[in-house]
Amino acid sequence: MEINVKVADESHAIYADEICDEVFISARERGTGIARRTPEYVIEKMKAGKAVIAVAEDGRFAGFSYIETWGGKEYVANSGLIVAHAFRGMGVAKRIKERIFKLSREKFPDAKIFSITTGAAVMKMNYELGFRPVPFAFLTDDPEFWKGCQGCRNFQILQNNDFKMCLCTGLLYDPQEHQTEDPKASAQG
Repeated sequence: MEINVKVADESHAIYADEICDEVFISARERGTGIARRTPEYVIEKMKAGKAVIAVAEDGRFAGFSYIETWGGKEYVANSGLIVAHAFRGMGVAKRIKERIFKLSREKFPDAKIFSITTGAAVMKMNYELGFRPVPFAFLTDDPEFWKGCQGCRNFQILQNNDFKMCLCTGLLYDPQEHQTEDPKASAQG
C-alpha cells in the first residue's frame, strides 16, 4: 500500500481528532508522558504549513508531526510524531521525521532544531539527521515552550524546574555545526 507523506494543509483538518486520539492512546500504552494538543491546535499547524501528514492511498490517516518556533524563531521544535497503529513497522515514522526536518530547514534555515522524546527509535532517527543529545539547558529558554510540559502525565517530575528527573531526552540540531552542508541537501528524504 502506498503512503503519501507531505506537508499538511487545511484539507487535512478532517484527521485532527484522530491524530489527537492516536497521540493520547500511544502515550498511555507506552506509559510515557506527552504534551496533549487539541484538534484546533493541530488544524492551526496544518493551515500554517507547519505540519507533515502521512495518508494511505485508501485515505486512512497514517501519521503526523508538526513544528513550532520558540525564542523569536531561534529554535524550532519537531513535535508530535505519531504513526497510526495500522501503519507501524512500515518505515512511516522515518519518512515523516525526514520530511518534518526538511520542512524545518526550509522554513527556518538558521534556527536550531530540537526534539524531546522518550523513544529510542526517535532518538535514532534524530541522530541520523545530525541531532545530538543535549541537556535541557541547551534548548529554548522560552517559558511558553516549557508550559507545554504541563500536559504531560509526568509533569510532577518537572515541578520546581527539576528537569534532571524528566523521562525525556533533548536532542538538538545546530545548523552552525553543519555549515559546510547545503540546507536543502542535508534535509532531503
